[in-house]
Amino acid sequence: MPAPYFPQPPTDRVRSPLTGWTRAHWEALADRQLDALLPYATPGFAQYRLPGRASWSGVVSDGLEGFARTFLLASFRIAGAGGRDEPGSSVISHLIERYTQGLTTGTDRDSGEAWPELTDCSQQMVEAASVAIGLHETRPWIWDRLDARVQERVVDWFSGFVGGRTWDNNWRLFQVVSEQFLASVGAPYSQSDIDGGLDRIDDWYVGDGWYTDGDGRNFDYYIGWALHLYPLLWARMTGPDGDGGRAKVYRERLGRFLDTYPRFFGGDGAPVHQGRSLTYRFAATAPVWMGALADCTPLDPGLTRRLASGAARHFVERGVPDERGLLPLGWYDTFLPATQPYSGPASPYWASKGFLGLLLPADHPVWTARELPLPVEESDQAGQYTALPAPGWLLHGTPHDGIVRLINHGSDHNALEGPATDDPHYAKLAYSTATAPESAPHAWARTVDNHIALLAADGTPSRRRRIHPLTCEGQRASSRHDARLPDSDEDFPIESTSVLHGPWELRVHRVQAPAGVTVREGGHAVADSTRPHAAQGPGWALTRTESGLTSAVVALYGWDADTGVAREVEANAHGPHSATPYLRARHHPGGASVHVALVALTRDVVHPEALRESIACAVDDDGQVRITFPDGETVTV
Repeated sequence: MPAPYFPQPPTDRVRSPLTGWTRAHWEALADRQLDALLPYATPGFAQYRLPGRASWSGVVSDGLEGFARTFLLASFRIAGAGGRDEPGSSVISHLIERYTQGLTTGTDRDSGEAWPELTDCSQQMVEAASVAIGLHETRPWIWDRLDARVQERVVDWFSGFVGGRTWDNNWRLFQVVSEQFLASVGAPYSQSDIDGGLDRIDDWYVGDGWYTDGDGRNFDYYIGWALHLYPLLWARMTGPDGDGGRAKVYRERLGRFLDTYPRFFGGDGAPVHQGRSLTYRFAATAPVWMGALADCTPLDPGLTRRLASGAARHFVERGVPDERGLLPLGWYDTFLPATQPYSGPASPYWASKGFLGLLLPADHPVWTARELPLPVEESDQAGQYTALPAPGWLLHGTPHDGIVRLINHGSDHNALEGPATDDPHYAKLAYSTATAPESAPHAWARTVDNHIALLAADGTPSRRRRIHPLTCEGQRASSRHDARLPDSDEDFPIESTSVLHGPWELRVHRVQAPAGVTVREGGHAVADSTRPHAAQGPGWALTRTESGLTSAVVALYGWDADTGVAREVEANAHGPHSATPYLRARHHPGGASVHVALVALTRDVVHPEALRESIACAVDDDGQVRITFPDGETVTV
């Protein structure tokens, strides 16, 4: 792994024995990113036009995005330092000057750098929320010192929100915080806009600390870095006497969410690779910091510190930011299939939310407490299974290799009604902290990894679009989806159940299919800078990276001896060479069938022949499956 490029502050091995990071590391990382923007600033600092693919909103909107999202980072840095420079440094005063000038220029319609006006459902609404938060957090040093004419121009720009229409998802909260900023400075605003947005997120609360991002089953990191974050940032603007009792509810919900949230992070600090906008990277730590900032976290300060610093260090050690100090569009390096069309070159700077902890004083326990292990680092194997019925997920961690796996029987990112689509970051049966889905278009067309498919005669696979959750408790979860072959209007239901056992996932599928099709089951895709090793035999297939990360699938019932490994190039966020083991059952007789497979993702050595011989699997006439594992435990599905 490359060494971090920024100057290393002294570590504190007593309080930071797991990551070696202190608050000074976070400040250095923030400063390096902010310094690296200067070559890409417009003359009046109102926009940062960064290199990379433009978004669908255009270059001017992308330039505003560069200002707004980095202003969020600068505001946390400024407020965390109390607006003061360290002796011999001018970092903070330069940031105040730079972003003050940007506000002045960006709201001047004749400057040549003016920000686009706020119109209904425009990208500017997203960026305005970051500007509002930044202005609130730096009020004594920026807003209160602005010329009155500039303040009027800023208010005029924000006023485009009043009575405006946003998309009916987390965007409602951009309007809430922006209009609350207007209220805080005595400008006209709409209380009904604020109340309506906050009331709307209540419709999406599904319990146990979980929201869906808009109507449907939209579960991903937006729950933490948007739906939990903005209501409590709004409460910081209103103060304790102005929130109408809402903040208490939001703190309780965030506390429940954080109960299990640390289980999404691997021993190497990596978050589970699932959902959209993954290029925001560090932002996955935002709800953990907010729990400490809002004094509602159930987590020990040492666990908060270890989780956040571990995630930041994970990316820094893998070249993020890059040699220029910039955040590229991707996961580690540039990888556009992990992004969305709305993502412009400055989009990754929503990672600024991950620096929220800088608002906490240097003597706060999250900066002074000794780091504690993540749940996946604990030795109690029984505690490594977590059922989350609200999103329909199982989390499965293994302490010896630090891998966390997410088994997906509930999130599909589709509306409740109307046509359903699939997406590689939502449709897979499983995700993990050590792998990414094969998401490039050429690989997604085949969709081998973590997918069960009916294959048409030309090899075209059925898709897993709308997921209907059935059960999720203990060590098992199940769901149904309707498979459809090309040029057919007929749906073929597939019911899938996952059972966790030790380091393995057992998958049981009850398949309805037309005669003659092939059924295919894929394991995890592993990726590396070099071509993964592959091996296969009767009823099993395996692939392994040079570092020893192994993905294997083992046929237990309903599969042919025919197996394979699907290789891809430039299809995976974890590396240019990727491979997925798979099983097949050819010439389906038509009607119902049962297929059982063992899926492994591990850093252990895997002996698939031995596994296949030592696991007994029987299926009765009613389709009930009975599996006996090598340790003698029996499960029935």
